[in-house]
Amino acid sequence: MNTLLKRTFGHKLRQTPYAISSLPRKSSTMSSQIQVYSNQYIDGEWVKSTNDGLPDSEKYIDVLDSNSDTVFARVINGSRADMQKAISAAEKAFPSWSRTSVQERKKYMQRVLKEYGKRQQAVADALQKELGAPKFLAERVQSVMFSAHVSTAIQVAEQLDWKEDLGQTVVVKEPVGVVGAITPWNWPLNQIGCKIGPALMAGCTVVLKPSEVTPINAYLISEAIHAAGLPKGVFNMVCGKGKDCGEELAVNPKVDMVSFTGSTAVGRHLHALGANQIKRVRTELGGKSAAVIMDDATPQQIGLMAGNVLGNTGQSCNALSRLLVPKSRYDECCQIAKATFESVKVTEPSNPKASRNDIGPLSSRQQLEKVTGYIQKGIDEGARVITGGLGTPPGVSESGYYVKPTVFADVHNKMTIAQEEIFGPVLCIIPYETESEAIEIANDTIYGLSNGVAGSDMERALDIASQLRSGQVHVNSVNQSLLAPFGGYKQSGDGREWGKYGFEDFLQIKSINKPAPKKAKL
Repeated sequence: MNTLLKRTFGHKLRQTPYAISSLPRKSSTMSSQIQVYSNQYIDGEWVKSTNDGLPDSEKYIDVLDSNSDTVFARVINGSRADMQKAISAAEKAFPSWSRTSVQERKKYMQRVLKEYGKRQQAVADALQKELGAPKFLAERVQSVMFSAHVSTAIQVAEQLDWKEDLGQTVVVKEPVGVVGAITPWNWPLNQIGCKIGPALMAGCTVVLKPSEVTPINAYLISEAIHAAGLPKGVFNMVCGKGKDCGEELAVNPKVDMVSFTGSTAVGRHLHALGANQIKRVRTELGGKSAAVIMDDATPQQIGLMAGNVLGNTGQSCNALSRLLVPKSRYDECCQIAKATFESVKVTEPSNPKASRNDIGPLSSRQQLEKVTGYIQKGIDEGARVITGGLGTPPGVSESGYYVKPTVFADVHNKMTIAQEEIFGPVLCIIPYETESEAIEIANDTIYGLSNGVAGSDMERALDIASQLRSGQVHVNSVNQSLLAPFGGYKQSGDGREWGKYGFEDFLQIKSINKPAPKKAKL
């Protein structure tokens, strides 16, 4: 068994630089160890936190198993001083790292990928607990995303035109500087990869502040980066809460850019904090995406769009959570959505018989209370539950954060459940009479991250897609290339991630002007 897996989940432990102790677990029904992650990764070393001023009860953050609502690990609750040390290390490392060639950076990042590969199974096993991801999702999707985005960043860096000769002026693209990366809990490997991959390949230095809800994977990534031998200070990781650690990245003048993925409320706050320094703050935030079902959509196309919100147990910012259907096919669409949801089982992530489409628990008690609160709100506002609803799904532990996949019919777009991001496996079906009304309903939101269109007439579908105010639109598909830009309009954020467009967020553009060439004498 992988030594990382042994030390993380309570088997025989080996001494590690960041996980230096284990505590007995009170419950006899689970593993006998709680792993404690005591250090931060700063300036190429695992160092003790400077959080001595905190009460003992606040020095660590409990990491909860989503399947059972029990503590399986604890991570250090970092201080503002920890973050300041990490920022200073990144600032010190920037001049030399920014001068390395793309090929040098590529060699380092390829070593990172090799070291991460050794730890990928441990990451997947951690995700089954800290996120509640079923085995297939953890092993074949979530844990794969880090390598996928880093590999894409290497490809983009090699193909990028770093200089453009305009004759008297040479336009060059340079790294923006020290980057503070603040990542969410719902797609942790995806977001860490699509931030630090392009940032490091661009020549920036990085301070990562991972989510304290799903932090174990970030420790494993940091260990991989350490083993790969990146120069000191090029990459740093500080675990802690947003109030101190996250905000310090936004207000510290040594940080040139903050890349944040998370809620719209926090994104707004970080923009405000960074505004005093005119700091580059790039955000990828919430969504309330709609799928427009055309009158000629096939049942398969309808089912594809209806089921999109089930992925990752609905905990995706780009989930298609509103299904806009023509009144002439309303009952049919409701039945297809109902059948789609009822074909998916809610399962414990460790279940070896789970299928690739089964879903696990929500990530936290807070998330469970939020989602069930919205289900109750939908009922109170008069929406009709056609499957799911309140209560624990059958066959899973009542102590875990499990919720029934729920479809609401008879929803109008002014209802709370149609306007606010639920972030769970909840679908709202809204009828429309004309395509122009469907477009109006889809765009009637503060968000603009994603939308979808389903229909047999591709020309009409693409025309509808062109009128939807969102950063991406899925037409008869819910997939997207890693080279395509990911980001939104309106209050879904102002950044772009993935591929060339995401890479360029980490660059500055400089004009180097020189004397005009002398004209040849006749």
